[in-house]
Amino acid sequence: MKKSNAKPAVDSAGKKSVKTPRTLAVDIGGTGIKALTLDPAGKPLNERTRIATPRRARPKDIIEIVRKLAKAQPGFDRVSMGFPGVVKHGMVYSAPNLGKGWVGFDLRRALELKLKKPVRLANDADIQGLGCATGHGLELVITLGTGFGSVLFADGTRVHLELGHHPFHDGKTYEDELGERALEKKGRKKWSKLLQEAIAELQATFNYDRLYIGGGNSRLVTFKLPAGVRIISNEDGLLGGIALWRDAHQAAAKSAPAPKPAAKSVPPPVKSQSKAPSKPLSRMASQPVTSASRPASIAMSKPAPAALPKPTSAPRAKSAQSAVTKPAAAAAKDVAATASTDASSGTSSTSPADGSAQSSGVSTK
Repeated sequence: MKKSNAKPAVDSAGKKSVKTPRTLAVDIGGTGIKALTLDPAGKPLNERTRIATPRRARPKDIIEIVRKLAKAQPGFDRVSMGFPGVVKHGMVYSAPNLGKGWVGFDLRRALELKLKKPVRLANDADIQGLGCATGHGLELVITLGTGFGSVLFADGTRVHLELGHHPFHDGKTYEDELGERALEKKGRKKWSKLLQEAIAELQATFNYDRLYIGGGNSRLVTFKLPAGVRIISNEDGLLGGIALWRDAHQAAAKSAPAPKPAAKSVPPPVKSQSKAPSKPLSRMASQPVTSASRPASIAMSKPAPAALPKPTSAPRAKSAQSAVTKPAAAAAKDVAATASTDASSGTSSTSPADGSAQSSGVSTK
């Protein structure tokens, strides 16, 4: 194969230039679908284009409109999209202000097949928040349009909310009281009063540091806003498309599995020198343990105590009185027995009372 002589492009500093992607940002709303192409820094490369959202739009309707908008845009390398419903990992879970066929629809996959480009999508309020949140403190974003969108950022960490379906006033939800239909039914004055009540309630609920109000109907807010609350531009819903890719990369890095620690070499366990008893313990327990039947392991672990000689009792000492004199009756009996013996043998023996030596003699006729 012939080696190419082409050299990589270099900038004025002599460094290799790195190609950075352009992003097609698409915002799908209940009344209109907007598109804009952004440079790598997030700056618009063209004017925003818009096509009205069909009534009760189905997936095929939205995909076809996005294809038309993309065809009219400058060249792009990737796509980011805001969608008016719950979206997780490119899958649509709800679309209350659109038509049927959305629940369980893999919108990201369908768009990638149609546009031949990688796609990221999230809730439209989430993307609008990515375009304006500072990443410091607790920041709440709400969008006022066909419905009521919401997202919370805690030091830059995005947490999608569905406050639009939460009870708010007289048993009705935020979307019931502040959506497009409520604005048409109640009028701007009543709608504005309810919005002021909602801002106060959200402050008490979240104790946010900043509240951003976006969406198409945010332009109707004319009352004085409390401290920490401000109106954001609808362009943030498109400019946040760059941040959506950055947010997706950070989430992927956090979810990547941690490297496994190196395995430690563990020495094999030392085998016990004693053998297990061949008889079950239940049978052994019923037999008396003797030196002959005791297993070696038991004999080694707990030796039998050495046999000790049985102590003998010391001789009982006689009392001093019994050693010197005997009772009178016993002494008289002894004297009588001695006299009887001497008489039969022809000798005479007397025992003096004081214990002196005896005198003996031969009798004469």
